[in-house]
Amino acid sequence: MYSSFFGLNEKPFSITPDPRYLFMSARHGEALAHLVYGVTESGGFVQLTGEVGTGKTTLCRTLLLNRMPSNADVAVVLNPQLSAHEFLESICEELGIAPAQARGSIKALIDALNQHLLAAHADGRRTILVVDEAQNLAPEVLEEVRLLTNLETAKQKLLQIILIGQPELRELLARTDLRQLAQRITGRYHLEPLSREETAQYIEHRLQVAGALGEVFDAGAKRAVYRLSQGIPRLINVICDRALLGAYSQGKRQVNARLVRRAAKEVSGEPDLKASRRWLLPAIGASVVLVFASAYWALYEPATPPEAQPSPAPLAADQPVENVVVTTAEPIAEPYVTLNEQLAIAKQLTSEEAALADLFAVWGIDPATTAPSCDGAATLGYSCLRSRSSWRGLQQLDHPAILELVDNSGHPHHVLLRTIDADQAHLSIGGIAVSHAASAVAEIWYGNFLLLWQPPNGRAISLAPGMRNSNVIWLRNSLAAIDPRYRAEPLDSDVYDQELEQRVRLFQREQRLDVDGLAGQQTQIIINTLLAADSVPRLSAPQFAQE
Repeated sequence: MYSSFFGLNEKPFSITPDPRYLFMSARHGEALAHLVYGVTESGGFVQLTGEVGTGKTTLCRTLLLNRMPSNADVAVVLNPQLSAHEFLESICEELGIAPAQARGSIKALIDALNQHLLAAHADGRRTILVVDEAQNLAPEVLEEVRLLTNLETAKQKLLQIILIGQPELRELLARTDLRQLAQRITGRYHLEPLSREETAQYIEHRLQVAGALGEVFDAGAKRAVYRLSQGIPRLINVICDRALLGAYSQGKRQVNARLVRRAAKEVSGEPDLKASRRWLLPAIGASVVLVFASAYWALYEPATPPEAQPSPAPLAADQPVENVVVTTAEPIAEPYVTLNEQLAIAKQLTSEEAALADLFAVWGIDPATTAPSCDGAATLGYSCLRSRSSWRGLQQLDHPAILELVDNSGHPHHVLLRTIDADQAHLSIGGIAVSHAASAVAEIWYGNFLLLWQPPNGRAISLAPGMRNSNVIWLRNSLAAIDPRYRAEPLDSDVYDQELEQRVRLFQREQRLDVDGLAGQQTQIIINTLLAADSVPRLSAPQFAQE
């Protein structure tokens, strides 16, 4: 359904164990090495265990299709919930032992199997038994498995056995009555889930196998997939498949963390309890929330280091002893407050109007002159740019911006990004200045932003080839001021001619913008940024950072 929409040749996250999609992590590589050892060495058992969905069956398929010796005969038992008699019959059928030879009692089945193994050994062939879902084997069947290893010559075992199962298999083989079988296991490996980095690589690997040419899951989406799947490949597949379907239904070419969280809820069938209980929350006035939030965040401000604390004033002779505040030498460590917690506290203060008021203040706009709105800004010669971008693109625009953040409960919040200092983002939430790691902000930001800028001559218009107006003169002079290579003569011409178009394209190419020759708002904003007007607030300007 969605494959052609994303430019894929097929669905990349099918849960069928297709060896083409095997992602060879360090763990999977070690596990496959144990299986290869089991089929190339003589005798004994190899045990491979792992949680449900970690890729055991896919490894088994890869072994059978690509790593099996050419002189091997293989019997695969996929459904081990059988009686001892049925289990032996299944092995005989897999190895092609004639039905007449395989009829009768367990003894008759073992005799027929032994004859086949001796004949295969005489022909220089190996015989390998692979049992998947081995945790479902009954104890009496496991005892028959042990007895099969007694089929041997003077120098080597005739049957090599690989047991693949869930962690319960380890518990089963640890039983006292099965200790003889456990002692014959020559190789054990437990397959762990993928790490966070491996999860991101796994997603990209499957997309590339399916024919993806670009990035379909952004970084935040991959982190969300890891948190929700805990690195288990089958869960990764199910969540990613549903997330792609969700993005397709919304017409989005890239999957973000919000789509991943929604997909995980859908596949798990988890009800949205938070939404169903919203009627229980009391209505809290914005002023009350503001007071509470201010007090709460003040409480968690980092403690002043002891050496920076002022010395206490000398005790006055008439000062009562009970009024003296005794301080300790060591500061008390306070718990860290996450961005999500702060947003939850101030959700009554994170409207777009409140964020615009903060943005107006950063630009030095007197609140008495106009209401905090884009229409109000236009009356003062400013313009709002509402768009989508990446974190890097936002830094390139280098203007304070209102970000739409989405908390863990899916509630949107509008907060002002004042500045970015190295890896720290300085925000204003409902008028309260806070700082968080830029990665924490980017994780819950899905690209929507709004910023203010001052267009030339107070008119925010895109400039295209063939146009003629005074803003074209501004464009010519601004490009020439940035770099002589962008100079298009004559500087006083108000015509957007072919030469100016070529200069704009060069500028766009070097600034990593869409090279279309159209001087749109983002191109003009970056021109303003590079001209570095002192009166313009900048994301990179320390004077606007949180004090």
